[in-house]
Amino acid sequence: MKVLLLYPEFPDTFWSFKHALKFIDKKAGTPPLGLLTIAAMLPHGWEKRLVDVNIHPLQDSDLEWADWVMISAMVVQRDSAHELILRAKKAGKIIVAGGPLFSTEYESFPLVDHFVLNEGEITLPQFLMDYQHGSMKRIYTSDEHPDLEKTPAPLWELADLKQYATMSIQFSRGCPFNCDFCNITVMLGHKPRTKSAKQLISELDGLYQLGWREPVFIVDDNFIGNKKILKEEVLPALIEWRKGKVGVPFNTEVSINLADDKKLMEMMVQAGFNEVFAGIETPNEESLVECSKKQNQNRDLVQSVKTIQRAGMEVQGGFIVGFDSDTESIFEKQANFIMKSGITTAMIGLLQAPTGTRLYDRMKKEVRLLGEMTGDNGDGSTNIIPRLDLAVLKRGHQRLISYLYTPKAYYQRAKSFLQTVQPPKVQIYLDWNYIRALFRSIVSLGIKGVERVEYWKLFFWALFKKPSIFPQAITLAIYGHHFRTLAEQLFKEKLPDLFPLE
Repeated sequence: MKVLLLYPEFPDTFWSFKHALKFIDKKAGTPPLGLLTIAAMLPHGWEKRLVDVNIHPLQDSDLEWADWVMISAMVVQRDSAHELILRAKKAGKIIVAGGPLFSTEYESFPLVDHFVLNEGEITLPQFLMDYQHGSMKRIYTSDEHPDLEKTPAPLWELADLKQYATMSIQFSRGCPFNCDFCNITVMLGHKPRTKSAKQLISELDGLYQLGWREPVFIVDDNFIGNKKILKEEVLPALIEWRKGKVGVPFNTEVSINLADDKKLMEMMVQAGFNEVFAGIETPNEESLVECSKKQNQNRDLVQSVKTIQRAGMEVQGGFIVGFDSDTESIFEKQANFIMKSGITTAMIGLLQAPTGTRLYDRMKKEVRLLGEMTGDNGDGSTNIIPRLDLAVLKRGHQRLISYLYTPKAYYQRAKSFLQTVQPPKVQIYLDWNYIRALFRSIVSLGIKGVERVEYWKLFFWALFKKPSIFPQAITLAIYGHHFRTLAEQLFKEKLPDLFPLE
């Protein structure tokens, strides 16, 4: 059996980093972890080939080679998925689909022969068993959540690793919280399930032996969902693993209550975590109550962010406007909060209701659904009818994004963060890609860019005042270029009226 593992194209989005990747000669941010893991579950002896169209275009020869085409995608990859499925079907191939997009929208893909949905550790063996007996069904689904200690390591050798900026690995699935707009618990449950520390170290060893020295993103939706196992097993193992090694800084996703646990933060930094993403959502307490974001309620969110920064980790933040409790003042409140917190990477979107969530059910009951989500959290779209006038909401979102990614506002946040943060325990491995990125940033941002004045101010401040964070400063400058370019593409209209800061 010859299986073509096919990964659709990501559009130009907040997290694509397409305008930053060119500085380091990379084509994509992360590899398709789900497909590489599924590949490891397929029978030994089967031939497997990965085509990530973000890296290499799909060739006719790839389709001619394959017996099956197995495709996985997220919602934001919907359009590319349709195109690739049509092409594979015209080539006469059997198409097997799975992943988040198909789990919620499989009825929209009539050309797919078989859907292997939910968690593949459960449904893929069922599909393969039926294949052996010649009795394959069209849809395989399960509410059962597998034991991750039985999940195999991804087949990294199928991917062209040098084309990616970051590698992805997974430690846990599930989240203990119950935010009403989040579909993670719908898909993966409330009880965090984890791999063993031994598994995690084995996967890291595999990457390191392949020559990987650049960042590793632990893709858990809440890495700190099970703090006990982190403190007692996983972080001590990571700290030990790191001895004698160079590079490989970590980043992951956490809940903001990380700020309440000094020991946990210290251990994460010692293990090599330089960045964490947290869903902060809003400074509006009423909106936090509305969406059941209990872990964010009744706390000084700015100080929580600063606490994590002082421990040695950058905080990247997710923000939402358009809750029912929001008034027209929310845009200025969000601007002031983000500026005060020093969060440079601030993803801000309109409230959306993913299928299966409590928010979706409420919007459906109130006849406030507008159709399907785009899957892009930063494009200014929504699939619900908000309480705020939609035109007011969209214009406020546009003003907010346009302001926060002006050179002056962005570089002000970057310097605020760099003044707060402790130098990272694990630096980026500075190979020739990063040396070239420095010189490219000088040309593109320092000479040709609209941000050149702010760029040079940050450049020389970091170089002479805090040289240990100089690589971070340049990285943030390059990220800012991506965010600003994306904002300009999304919002063609110039908006001169900016937010007054407190």
